[in-house]
Amino acid sequence: MLLNTRPLISDHDADILASAFRRRTLLGAGAAAAGILATPLSGFAQSAAGQEAEITVDQARTAPIPIIIPDFGGDMGQKISEVLANDLNNTGLFKVIRGSNPSGQPDFAAAKGMGAHAQVTGSVSGGGSSLRVEMRLWDVLAHQQIQGTAYTTSAANWRRIAHIVGDVIYQRMLGEKGYFDTRIAFISRSGPRGHQRTRLAIMDQDGANARMLTAGNWLTITPRFSPVKDQLAFMSYANNRPRVYLFDLNSGRQQLLGDFQGISFAPHFSPDGHSVVLSVTRGGGSDLFVVDLASGARRQITASGAIDTSPCYNPDGSQIVFNSDRGGSPQLYIMPASGGNAQRISYGQGNYGSPVWSPRGDLIAFTRIANGMFSLGVMAPDGSGERIMTQGFTVESPSFCPNGRVLAYCNQTRAGAGGAGFSSTLKMVDITGFNDRHVPTPEEASDPTWSPLNG
Repeated sequence: MLLNTRPLISDHDADILASAFRRRTLLGAGAAAAGILATPLSGFAQSAAGQEAEITVDQARTAPIPIIIPDFGGDMGQKISEVLANDLNNTGLFKVIRGSNPSGQPDFAAAKGMGAHAQVTGSVSGGGSSLRVEMRLWDVLAHQQIQGTAYTTSAANWRRIAHIVGDVIYQRMLGEKGYFDTRIAFISRSGPRGHQRTRLAIMDQDGANARMLTAGNWLTITPRFSPVKDQLAFMSYANNRPRVYLFDLNSGRQQLLGDFQGISFAPHFSPDGHSVVLSVTRGGGSDLFVVDLASGARRQITASGAIDTSPCYNPDGSQIVFNSDRGGSPQLYIMPASGGNAQRISYGQGNYGSPVWSPRGDLIAFTRIANGMFSLGVMAPDGSGERIMTQGFTVESPSFCPNGRVLAYCNQTRAGAGGAGFSSTLKMVDITGFNDRHVPTPEEASDPTWSPLNG
């Protein structure tokens, strides 16, 4: 949340918060629950399982890895290979070459002649509701198999299998975990600019399988994924009382999180998933509270008399970054997770907000407003190394993918008379500002939050 005015809360709490958020502003279970069985394939020369990748992400940004992706055979095999090719292409780190699918070891000379450094071979078998997908990854230059795995599951999981195969390729080629087998929750928006219906929604990270989770009867904003459960925290104006709720993705059940006297907003889960830190209005400001999910116990961790909001834990749960105007303008601060002395870390031009800590712990993403322009950037936790990745009329709500390499965010355009020309879409960008691209959604969208890897 980016604070633009003071005081934030007045006698018209709901209208003010809704306006501020507008401006700044159920899919499958885990692999085990879904019944996906992965088994190693042998039969060809294979490199050591622990071999380190020779290509770094930074090198792949400059020179994307040429890789041959064939059709795996039949209608289902074609669909799986298309999803796999799109996953790899969308990173900007791979250059997918569509090629043939040999029944055994590839023709390495032919693959090298096509400019490939790696080649995938695969097959799909099974009937009815069952599915077996075999995948082999080959190092074209070394003439050897890098990976061989077979996946057995229900046919309904074919898209997940494609994402899982993509994650395996990403990790073996780049030495880092992939992020394709993930989901993004977001706010789906429809209707006129000033009276949009907002619904909690969820989809695969590539925009597929989108579906609505709430009916849109009340303004809904700022969803956040639990790191350990199929659960979201979000803010809803249900019954004209803006408060934070929990949404269970398996049952569809909603429950209020902490019956605070003031407005509760800007939730974020702790890394262990046992608690949620959020902001609660008190007088003309707001303080940060931690709510234990098992007991419901509440603990206040700031009392500055200012507007403290948008808290987010670091990966080990020892620190919290948040947004506060305690120094006269909205800036970013870090403090111990238990509360205490807060240190300011943002010193660039303009107002800062919406901080989120990278899963790697090395960066904090933020939104900044200066000279009427929004910017999306990152900085080190001590405030050093600030850099801007993208700018626009409104660029906000950053959320890291599980490996910390990519940010999802909301991009909004300026509205003309009667709301003409306004759009609110989701985009993704590499943390270096590389490969800034659009993410498809069924309607206009905002407030993305990236899930952890599906279990």
